[in-house]
Amino acid sequence: MSAVLVVDDVPAMAEQYAYDLKRVGGYEALVAHSGRAALDLLEREAVDCVILDLEMPGMDGFEVLRTMERRGFRIPVLVYTGTGNYDRCTEAIRLGARSFIDKAEPMERVVQEVDHALEQQRLAGQLAVLRGRLDSEAPLVGASPAMQELKDAIGRVAKIPSPVLIVGESGSGKELVARELHRLGANPAGPFIALNAAAIPEHLVEDELFGHERGAFTGAGALRKGAFEAASGGTLFLDEIGELPPAAQAKLLRVIEQRQITRLGGNRTVAVAARVVAATNRDLEAEVRAGRFREDVYFRLNVHVVRVPALRERLSDVPALVDHLLTATCARFGMRPKTIDAAALDCLMRYDWTRNNVRELRNVVERMIIATDGEAIGVEDVPADIREGAGPASPPAGGAAPTTFQALKAEAERRIIVAALEHNDWHITRTAQALGLADHASLLKIMRRHNISRGRVDPDT
Repeated sequence: MSAVLVVDDVPAMAEQYAYDLKRVGGYEALVAHSGRAALDLLEREAVDCVILDLEMPGMDGFEVLRTMERRGFRIPVLVYTGTGNYDRCTEAIRLGARSFIDKAEPMERVVQEVDHALEQQRLAGQLAVLRGRLDSEAPLVGASPAMQELKDAIGRVAKIPSPVLIVGESGSGKELVARELHRLGANPAGPFIALNAAAIPEHLVEDELFGHERGAFTGAGALRKGAFEAASGGTLFLDEIGELPPAAQAKLLRVIEQRQITRLGGNRTVAVAARVVAATNRDLEAEVRAGRFREDVYFRLNVHVVRVPALRERLSDVPALVDHLLTATCARFGMRPKTIDAAALDCLMRYDWTRNNVRELRNVVERMIIATDGEAIGVEDVPADIREGAGPASPPAGGAAPTTFQALKAEAERRIIVAALEHNDWHITRTAQALGLADHASLLKIMRRHNISRGRVDPDT
């Protein structure tokens, strides 16, 4: 439930507004009768929107807006007036207010304005996250058997509200899978909050997850929402869950089961409705046996397990990934798109990418773009360590999950076809001849079976 603060020096007006906001809009409504009281309340309470009277004795609405800006409050403010002086409202918007309303407006109109302000705030937050992540990873690119299996698994569990555990090696794309689960889930318009447990100092983990009340510890000058509250109504992605300290694991279990959190330093519970998606590159069963991870938390998280394949298990997807990464990286650098020749692609497809999977491939593509003066990347532009490490295809290494013979056979056949197509510039007839197939129709049949395509293909071009 969103909380709206009404700031008005006329108590009767403020209380009536608060009552109507709760009745018509279903908001939790708070009241402050002066500018200073409003700022004090903003320090203590989690407020999502402010309705602010401009004409107040002492600290007026303009000074409240200036102080909110100085203190870093990023809360949408609607100013309202009963004087009809809209020039002053315009001045308030220049100081950071979102919009203005007349005190005589019907409450249904006010609720519309509040809803609009909250939606703008939510979209702005999502846009900031998306901009920060733009081109940082390749999306779920690829049509190999391993990727088809992954996409099928995502589709099966996306709309189920239970926790999901994503397992896979570092750099394989676990966060991308979590985002796809959110996108295909029951509430894709809700927030997606990502938290990396390995990147947070141990003494701050609980604060990041659950937030704190004002005065909870030295330096806690204002109330702060944690990740669970921020993700309420959407998805909370907990990356590297195996790094979570034992105390936080116990609290996480309670939150998942009770769907309530208690902020640090507080004694009141706050309802949260965030779906938990966790990820790890560790063997959590081994961590449980070693006493480093709680068994009850593990069994609560692994109701649904989605395994992300390592890149070496889907090397036939390398051309599609490279094509995407070339386009995205060149656009990010403001460069004309570059191409890559078949020999360079073949080299990349014969490397096993054990160090960091798709993330390592992304870094290599960026290095090649920077190192290449021309518009085409050749095999000589592939970093020396990749060229030297490229060799015959090998089956998944010991850390990978068992793969069936049929899956290995399908992937090997798909790699042969993709490599041959790249060597022949996707000329279907010429590729069929190079592979010793009867005709182009035989190749097209194999391509359909393996879901291989590069837009429209013409057998005679």
